[in-house]
Amino acid sequence: MKFLIDNALSPQIAEALRNAGFDTVHIREIGLHAEEDAIIFAKADDRILASADTDFGTLLALRREAKPSVILFRRGSDRRPQQQAALFLANLPQLQQVLEDGSVVVFDQRRIRIRSLPISE
Repeated sequence: MKFLIDNALSPQIAEALRNAGFDTVHIREIGLHAEEDAIIFAKADDRILASADTDFGTLLALRREAKPSVILFRRGSDRRPQQQAALFLANLPQLQQVLEDGSVVVFDQRRIRIRSLPISE
């Protein structure tokens, strides 16, 4: 799996994923940190986009697209990068297939929610 980490999350998460063997880029590393969400979304290519910005889920719903998958860390979840990376890595094996198929995965404080893409009415 390949990941693009949005500016709403720490570059430490990208580093932790790379250290675990995943092809991961933080948007600051590729000069997209000042771009609008729609541009970042378009540049995701075949990468799974991880963010704390719920606008990416809205963009997917409006476009009715099946890719890219998006992982969202909600406000109630732990905001420390080390804890977010640990939560991310601990759950990737169980989430791999739904992410490859196209999904929005939401990490809340007490649960993980999965919504298959494309999102329809």
